[in-house]
Amino acid sequence: MSRFPVAVGLVLGVLADELLGDPRGGHPVAGFGAAAAALERRIYRDDRLAGATYALACVLPVTAAAALVERRAAQHPTARTVAIAAATWTVIGGRSLRRIAADLATALNRDDTEAARALIPSLCGRDPAQLDSKGLARATVESVAENTSDSVTAPLFWGAVAGLPGLLGYRAVNTLDAMVGHRSPRYARFGTAAARLDDLANLLPSRLTAALTVALAGQVGGSPARAYRAWNRDAGGHPSPNAGQCEAAAAGALGLALGGPTSYPSHTEHRPLLGAGRAPEPHDIPRATKLSHLTQYATLAVLVTALLLRDRATCKGRPA
Repeated sequence: MSRFPVAVGLVLGVLADELLGDPRGGHPVAGFGAAAAALERRIYRDDRLAGATYALACVLPVTAAAALVERRAAQHPTARTVAIAAATWTVIGGRSLRRIAADLATALNRDDTEAARALIPSLCGRDPAQLDSKGLARATVESVAENTSDSVTAPLFWGAVAGLPGLLGYRAVNTLDAMVGHRSPRYARFGTAAARLDDLANLLPSRLTAALTVALAGQVGGSPARAYRAWNRDAGGHPSPNAGQCEAAAAGALGLALGGPTSYPSHTEHRPLLGAGRAPEPHDIPRATKLSHLTQYATLAVLVTALLLRDRATCKGRPA
């Protein structure tokens, strides 16, 4: 099956996000989240088996429905392209990520800490009350680095690998992780399956994000060599097997030191330092968002090129 409609659909979906942002009104991801929350209320039990059942009950129907649509559109390249484009636009969040980060930078630059604290929950689950101006700047830079993979690279990667089921299945997994995969008394066991699924789904995309971050470090005034050293040296110390890849590479690329005490409503983590520079400041946020934006387009270029080369190789392998 030709991958050309997938390649074109990914490009169109990214452009739609760039021009329009997230779909307004009745966002499908919000609808999925509401349905998942309703199911959780019905089947929640404080054990891992219930959590695994819940995760599969949420992810499998979405992925199966997407596979059915993809199969029916297989002989209609235009319909397949449109479906991929619409799904890509729905599941990626590059423009929203950059907009929230820019709003945070604006608030911090005018010393409006309360406004910045009100924005932080849109980026991450940290306890805003525990964050001062420097903590807010650090949280923003770290969240931009991590969410470059979660919101952009990973959905594009799985779209390139598995088409429509890859796009929608990944977003279902990642949304569940955001809902129940964090460490808290309620979800310590119930959320384990969702967290592990998300770790697995982001294993390769996070490393692709880190590699492209290293390659693009010079575009934000950094050094690829320094970024690579930070990635290679520090990524494994992060409690997340995937977030550490992105954050360590970004720390090196931006010449910053990330990590340290990280407070959530239910607990505080003492994370090792990533990178060997100074602490982030508000003026570093635009540099982080520029790096994220460049990484988005580098990811798209790499994946589209791979899809087109695969089609070319397949055509050459067919008998004349």
